[in-house]
Amino acid sequence: MDGKAKAGYVAVVYGSASGADTAHRQVISQATEGVPGDPTASTYFGAHTVARDLDGDGYTDLAVEAGDSPAITVLWGSANGLTGGTQLPAGNGDHWGSSDIVGGDFNGDGKADLVDVVTVDEGSEDEKTGLRVRLGPFTRDGKDAGSSFSDTGRFDGPTRLTAGDITGDGKDDLVSTHAFEEMSQSSLFFKGDDNGLSPKVKDLTDAASATIGDVDKDGYGDLVLRTVPGNVVEDLPYDHGTLKVLYGTASGPSTTRTTTIDQNTAGVPGVNEDGDQFGYSLSSGDVNGDGYADISVGIPYEALEAGQKGAGSVVQLYGGRGGLSGTGAQAFTQDTAGVPGVAEADDHFGMAVRLADTDGDGKDDLAVGAPDEDGAQSTSGAAWVLRGQSGGLTTSGVVSFGPDSLGAPEAGAALGAGFQQ
Repeated sequence: MDGKAKAGYVAVVYGSASGADTAHRQVISQATEGVPGDPTASTYFGAHTVARDLDGDGYTDLAVEAGDSPAITVLWGSANGLTGGTQLPAGNGDHWGSSDIVGGDFNGDGKADLVDVVTVDEGSEDEKTGLRVRLGPFTRDGKDAGSSFSDTGRFDGPTRLTAGDITGDGKDDLVSTHAFEEMSQSSLFFKGDDNGLSPKVKDLTDAASATIGDVDKDGYGDLVLRTVPGNVVEDLPYDHGTLKVLYGTASGPSTTRTTTIDQNTAGVPGVNEDGDQFGYSLSSGDVNGDGYADISVGIPYEALEAGQKGAGSVVQLYGGRGGLSGTGAQAFTQDTAGVPGVAEADDHFGMAVRLADTDGDGKDDLAVGAPDEDGAQSTSGAAWVLRGQSGGLTTSGVVSFGPDSLGAPEAGAALGAGFQQ
């Protein structure tokens, strides 16, 4: 961007009554007028993003982090889309970049809050890496309604953050995943409370990725995670991939009521194969409008036919009265009829998945990213949007786009590597 390699940008495609509308789009970087800062090589502006109405004006705003900075830039929503920007002030001693950022209403006041990962130096030889909670609403000059630091008690900070109301009390809770060197560590459950996050932390099973959704419609959000084989992070690239559902309760994720799902589970398309990484990416939403949360599962390293190693696929799982299962599951690749493109080795279709209602019909649609899809240039990346309907996802009217069709820089862009939370 602006001649700076890997400076990064954010591509926004707006929704409409007919779904994602590539004619109504924005490409925003630190070279964009009104956005704080200047493009700098290898800062990865847009590495982590969260879409929420942060100032309570009825328009969705976008919080953006770069990959190596604790600073958060908020792009403010308006009737004309995102405009301008404000950099939220860093706290005293904040000096290390975030591995993730997540939004939610953690204190239950109806205002959007932000949580990110930060290392704090309090003036001693000891440093603490944990969660910075910023309560909303936010003002346009970057002030929050209060902030706090939640210590994870771990040497290294969380690798991923996931938010949702697991306990059914109207406050979002938070789950963080952890690893140290080659070994994974237990995930942590932080209950939302009136001050943001409770200091009482609960250890959970290790996880590589996670999402939260009420798959059995009992009023409690359920935690769906990808397990770590043998608790060894270095073995993840060779893993076929397994999901575990920890069903929600008033006290947090259950350790006794669980479900395990992989590609050998009845009804789930495909078979377990080493290195597929079923569950590399996860997203929850209601695809068919029945009130049960459904789970999209990215399998970006799945081999399809000979010569198509790492082409990738996505499996859509559906919730029901008994919870998450393989009943009615669907699978999609670039070779699926109606999906634009051709499956090729190392496209990594499904590297990122995101369920969101792009057409306002009350049913969530599926966005799929393939960051290593080649366009006019290598690894420019691409994204697809499949519409949700009462019978599940449909390939009728799939929208697809890459950097070139958005008027964005293409070389090495890896569009589709991630979507906003």
